[in-house]
Amino acid sequence: MSDEEDSAPAVKKSRLFYGSLEEKERQRITMETASSATTGSDALKAGIRAGNINISSGETMEMEERVSERQLEALAEFERRRRARQITVSTDDAEVKAGLRALGEPITLFGEGPADRRERLRSVLSVVGPDALKTLIISINKSYIYVSVQSQCLQTWYHEGPASLKEARLWLARYSLPRSMRRLEAARALKEVAEATKTIRQQELHKSLRNLNNFCSQIGDDRPISFCHFSPDSKMLATASWSGLCKLWSVPDCALIRTLRGGRSFLLLFISESSLASCAADGTVKLWNLESDEPVADIEGHSDRVSRVSWHPSGRFLGTTCSDPYHFISEMDISDMKILEIRGASNGSQCSEPEVDQSRKESKGLDAFGRVWDLRTGRCVVFLEGHLKEIYSVHFSPNGHHLATGSGDNTCKVWELRNRKCLYTVPAHQNLLSAVRFQPTDGHFLLTGAYDNTAKIWSHPGWMPLKTLAGHEGKVMGVDVSPDGKLIATCSYDRTFKLWLSE
Repeated sequence: MSDEEDSAPAVKKSRLFYGSLEEKERQRITMETASSATTGSDALKAGIRAGNINISSGETMEMEERVSERQLEALAEFERRRRARQITVSTDDAEVKAGLRALGEPITLFGEGPADRRERLRSVLSVVGPDALKTLIISINKSYIYVSVQSQCLQTWYHEGPASLKEARLWLARYSLPRSMRRLEAARALKEVAEATKTIRQQELHKSLRNLNNFCSQIGDDRPISFCHFSPDSKMLATASWSGLCKLWSVPDCALIRTLRGGRSFLLLFISESSLASCAADGTVKLWNLESDEPVADIEGHSDRVSRVSWHPSGRFLGTTCSDPYHFISEMDISDMKILEIRGASNGSQCSEPEVDQSRKESKGLDAFGRVWDLRTGRCVVFLEGHLKEIYSVHFSPNGHHLATGSGDNTCKVWELRNRKCLYTVPAHQNLLSAVRFQPTDGHFLLTGAYDNTAKIWSHPGWMPLKTLAGHEGKVMGVDVSPDGKLIATCSYDRTFKLWLSE
């Protein structure tokens, strides 16, 4: 028998257990747990001793829940879409456009249809909130009501006048119509003149204007001089100052003739060679003559500052402008010192000027609008809109259909009254314009004065700058051209007035 056969494995004997195995299994599990705990504890201690494991002394730190920005944007987009589904938008495309306009959005985009427009409005409302459109509509309605009320206040109104007003209007019509006919005849005669002759005359005038120099400078008062005006015969100059003194000066030697005390005077205007009118801040209008230092008449009726007076060439009517927002221009019959008419607007009037035919009067106000009134009917026949700020001066051209206005927007506008449009805007000065004047004889040049301390001469037509009259140390507050067209006067805030003459 071989060795392999001798070493055969012994047969494993089976074991039989009687009773429950629960107690044996519990002992086995307990022994395994204790062994693993001992092994883990020993490994933990070994790691701590080696410096591979650091244990703090009870300090803990809370871990924040990290959410990415993309997740936040996605959540916000889902929330916006949810709100958009709950918003009700009108199916009327006009209402949708109105809503977009109220929210400051474009009412339509390239290639966008009504359905796309509704979705865009819904998307905008989901961002700003559905109540934003209602709030805007309420505010727009309130502003519309306010504007409508203001526009009603800006409307021109008329009142019923006495019988004397009707008689005055008929008298003005009879007076103005022959003058209009003579003006038209003169215009036709001028049209027959050869263009070469007109060009030569214009060139000579421009050459003379370019040679203008300061002929005389005189200190006129202790306070700023607000206005200057030549007498009809060009032999005297009237000045008015903030001191309340009105003075008469001889021309051209600038010698003082007479001093008139007219209150807080703003303007002294020659009516004739021997008669004058003045207006003041206390609302009074006074009439003067050269034979007395006291006024010959006081005209009452204004409740606020009277800024301008203008005289009708017939010598019968005087026009005044007042800062009262409800009574701004009136016509007075000097024969019996009666106020014939009051024409109203929503803002005070700053200046007025009669037209060459004496059938129309122009008024300008602090509301940046101008009005041309027909004295024969009392109606506003031309409404002038275009200035951005207050209008401080106005003057008619001798041709009867051109009108110049000077404004606080630093420009002078020339209006064509025949087609009721602005003919040209002259960027005249660097500060507000205080005065504008056409040449009184032919209207071939325009004179402007401004608060930039200069006065300028412009060609008419063409509106090219011909001469800058510089020399004042303060704001130019008034300008005037003598009736014979030879002298130019300027008065200033520096308390002086100057005469300019061509060499």
